[in-house]
Amino acid sequence: MILILDFGSQYTQLIARRIREAQVYCEIYPGTKNINEIAHIKDVKGIILSGGHASVYEKEAPWPCDDVWKTGVPILGICYGMQLIAENFGGKVHPSKNREFGFADITVKGKNLLFDGLDKKMPVWMSHGDKLSKIPKGFINIASSKNCPRAAIVDAKNNIYGVQFHPEVKHSPFGKKILDNFLFKICKLKKDWTMKSYIKDEIGRIKKQVGNSKVLCALSGGVDSSVAAIMLYRAIGKKLVCVYVDHGLQKLGETERVKKVFGPKFGKNLIIVDAKKIFLNKLKGVTDPELKRKIIGHTFIEVFDREAKKLKGIDFLLQGTIYPDVIESATHGAGVTIKSHHNVGGLPEKMKMKLVEPLKSLFKDEVRILGRELKVPAEIINRQPFPGPGLAVRTLGEITEEKLRIVKEADAIVDEEIRKAGLYEKIWQSFAVILPVKTVGVMGDKRTYEYVIVVRAVNSEDAMTADWVKLPYDILGRISSRIINEVRGANRVVYDISQKPPSTIEWE
Repeated sequence: MILILDFGSQYTQLIARRIREAQVYCEIYPGTKNINEIAHIKDVKGIILSGGHASVYEKEAPWPCDDVWKTGVPILGICYGMQLIAENFGGKVHPSKNREFGFADITVKGKNLLFDGLDKKMPVWMSHGDKLSKIPKGFINIASSKNCPRAAIVDAKNNIYGVQFHPEVKHSPFGKKILDNFLFKICKLKKDWTMKSYIKDEIGRIKKQVGNSKVLCALSGGVDSSVAAIMLYRAIGKKLVCVYVDHGLQKLGETERVKKVFGPKFGKNLIIVDAKKIFLNKLKGVTDPELKRKIIGHTFIEVFDREAKKLKGIDFLLQGTIYPDVIESATHGAGVTIKSHHNVGGLPEKMKMKLVEPLKSLFKDEVRILGRELKVPAEIINRQPFPGPGLAVRTLGEITEEKLRIVKEADAIVDEEIRKAGLYEKIWQSFAVILPVKTVGVMGDKRTYEYVIVVRAVNSEDAMTADWVKLPYDILGRISSRIINEVRGANRVVYDISQKPPSTIEWE
């Protein structure tokens, strides 16, 4: 496997994604972690040091443990990772007069395995304010750009490489080839990590973890929890008990869909809990987004605890936590928390059940691939992502029954029109948001004062970055007309054209 040490780069998860796309297994750990404490350290065949927002010459800059340099396996440093390599081996890094953020053209010098098979000149994505001012002894410069004369270095004898740019992002069009060269020509790895092997390994791990105990599944009907449930069912069969909590924050008709899809498979082991009043009461008067998420997370666990007490032998709770949830809730390295996920940030410190999270190291597209391998129904696998806290993060301000009804009906119209246009599976997410403000309108010669609905549609590869979809005007027109005419309580529709970053996909 490849070991990725994270020093706080916003792109660290993309490094992992690219490596897995190449069918090589990898794991991410904090950059400062003692690698001797990693269980699979003997399986590591290469190390990647990620980028980060720190400067290596700062007093509090994060550094890898000394044993990283003694492993004898190939090392690739990216951006901050390259600067760590340089400083560790006697080079020097200083602030650059001309910072580079965005596209830059590099020129490759001489022949080396990292750039093997690539053109001498190629565009890459830069994101740095420091530069390498002195190359360490034993290294040579193998690439340069206009503002970065030492854009890549190598110690070929010890298989240590550094690049100042980011090969993992799509803006570096030849980045995949560079990473492949590191994996297969330098580390000499094989393409042997697939979803079939993941299923085999994970089922073995689940059986070992769970033993003869029963597992309570937090089934929502979405892609993640559904795939997780089928995975557990294959591993432990009837020892899996699925609990679907009708908290009132789901899409329109979601409870009925869950009964239809999962009822025949799980039978009596599918328990439907009506908890709408419980959630609404606890969320009454709450407007802070983080507090909403934590209340929802705590309430979920309370409901599961209550259901578990009615059953015997329930020691574990299954959650469909996936990798982006973990990344956005608490970074591996020196990054910044953006927002907590209800599966992560909302858990009480003393939870009464142990967690089983078979998807927490997978990206969303990998979960879908896993689901197809597990024969999960296509209507589930092809669903767009839906946030764990449900419509709570799409109902800005205080959550009320009226606002939930409005956003559910508006969202159903968005869904229907996007499907009619044949765009549903081509768009990452499309949905409606209700704002906590009302505007003046005119309907039937009468003045109205009703809520504003936002329509949001984005495309993304992994939910870490996203771009708004340029929906045709006729589709936007139909959506707007239907919402205003069919949804009582809404009189204005606007379209969100924000990217992630700087915005997030969800509004809260």
